[in-house]
Amino acid sequence: MYVLGTAGHVDHGKSALVKALTGIDPDRLAEEKERGLTIELGFAWLKLPSGKEVSIVDVPGHERFIKNMLAGVGGIDIALLIIAADEGVMPQTREHLAILDLLGISQGIVVITKKDLVDEEMLELVSMDAEDVLMGTVLEGAPMIATSATTGEGLDNLLSAIDTLLESTSQRRDIGKPRLSVDRIFTMKGFGTVATGTLIDGQFSIGKQVEILPGGQRATIRGLQTHKKMMETALPGSRVAMNLSGVNVDDLQKGCVITSPGWLIPSKFLDVKLRTTRDLSQPITHNKSITFHTGAAEVFGKVRLLDREKINPGESGWAQIVLSQPVAAAGGDLFIIRSATGTLGGGKIVDTQAKRHRRFQSRVIESLESREKGSPEDMLISTLEANEPAEFGSILAACSLSSADAAEIIKNLMTENLMIMLGPEGPRALLFSIGGWTRLSNDVQKALQGFHQQFPLRMGMPKEELRSRLKIPQQHFADALKKLNRDGILLEEGTVVKLPSHEVKFSGKQQIEVESFLKALEENPFSPSPPVISQPELLNALIDQRQVVKLGDNVIFAAHAYDEMVNRITDHLKSSGKITVAQVRDMFSTSRKYALALMEHLDEQKITRRVGDERVLR
Repeated sequence: MYVLGTAGHVDHGKSALVKALTGIDPDRLAEEKERGLTIELGFAWLKLPSGKEVSIVDVPGHERFIKNMLAGVGGIDIALLIIAADEGVMPQTREHLAILDLLGISQGIVVITKKDLVDEEMLELVSMDAEDVLMGTVLEGAPMIATSATTGEGLDNLLSAIDTLLESTSQRRDIGKPRLSVDRIFTMKGFGTVATGTLIDGQFSIGKQVEILPGGQRATIRGLQTHKKMMETALPGSRVAMNLSGVNVDDLQKGCVITSPGWLIPSKFLDVKLRTTRDLSQPITHNKSITFHTGAAEVFGKVRLLDREKINPGESGWAQIVLSQPVAAAGGDLFIIRSATGTLGGGKIVDTQAKRHRRFQSRVIESLESREKGSPEDMLISTLEANEPAEFGSILAACSLSSADAAEIIKNLMTENLMIMLGPEGPRALLFSIGGWTRLSNDVQKALQGFHQQFPLRMGMPKEELRSRLKIPQQHFADALKKLNRDGILLEEGTVVKLPSHEVKFSGKQQIEVESFLKALEENPFSPSPPVISQPELLNALIDQRQVVKLGDNVIFAAHAYDEMVNRITDHLKSSGKITVAQVRDMFSTSRKYALALMEHLDEQKITRRVGDERVLR
């Protein structure tokens, strides 16, 4: 399925031409009828002599309605640039041509309309003027056909030229990531909410669940229609009317994107290759305020220039678009930026999940260039390096690859030891480039080394402290530790991690104090009153090594004594079913202080449970 779009100045006969070709009047609003100009997007369809079907998007020509024009032009395969023979090239002709040029829509036909209103000399002058305007644009050398919607002259030639052009026009790709940028929303009695747009990158079928972005609402496809025909499945390139259940009209807005759930992530930061129009009145400078258009979305934002101070007319540069609210876009999508004075420029989105960059960073520019021009492998690695660590789903949203193709490339990169994956395959798998993983490993070693130097008597750093320092998502941390352990970077010891080379060693003076402390515990193992240890870190080291067990500020047992007490208490409970603090006191010939501390500790450890004045096993 193909989409044909009209472009051109107001009142140059776009809608009349569409009606003459199709028999369908694309001006659907009463206001449009009264004013004689297209305000909103109009739609029609056509079967060509070859049997091919095309959807037609008739876009507004008046300057005030350029924004609506942008909503339609981004999804077209072939452009018809309309120029009226009685007026020739006009301001909106130039602006529409500039937009087609910026979006790279190179398949097009120049249609001279209203041929019946001029003589041959005037027609030739208009044609020559059009050729001059097309010089250096994507439509330079495009076929030029004179027509009259009134007499029908030239219409057969136009249909034949469209057919010929379609022979060299590729069908819309299907990468399994269907997206419909909504350009119209309405309700139909008996059906409910309906949204229309051009479907790209995949298929939609009745009964499938969809996600509406950037809001994140879920809905189910109740019906699909193309060219007023009910369809079970809509194909890429189709103009689609989608009947949705589970949402109402207020849940959607023009520019939102309907897609399959879970893969597309809206963003307010976009890295782009920006090209300005040739007739720009003044250069684009850093932090310029703009309106940003992609698909049918329109959002206010600013342009941050990354590799230069300004972009002169007709030049290109790297930029980051910072938006006032998120848009649902994918890597490779086209965009336009405008201001109150008109269209400024446009180009391609390279990264939809961009971080805020410092300007004039060669590493950032090299990464963007690699993603723009490199192989799919280069693109994936560069995208990852700019955002790592990143989940597979976010990388998929940032590059124009199908899930299957991306998964296969990642698998090959992992085999070549160029990429690391944590967790099972799927959208939530965490990815690192090999360079990123090496940097993480180095950061772990430095963090543990610093911890061991600061706390030489501790077994290791608490795992949660390490996770916080590395900023690894909680759900991926355990997998990261396993990988670091396999790589020999660290060792796990219960709730702590350490360098493999780390050992707790006491100095001669510390060893003497430790031995004295342990000996004091042994003198009365069930009622110990050891001397106060001089360094808290020494006591913590003994606890880490499980030479002692601390039950409270003033209750510390030698580990073997503690184990004996726990075993004897659990044996008693297994045979008798219950025990009191007084019985524990008598069992070990100790004081109530120690017996009570021990039983409260066993409650905390979920070994026993208090019932009144007694304890039972849990």
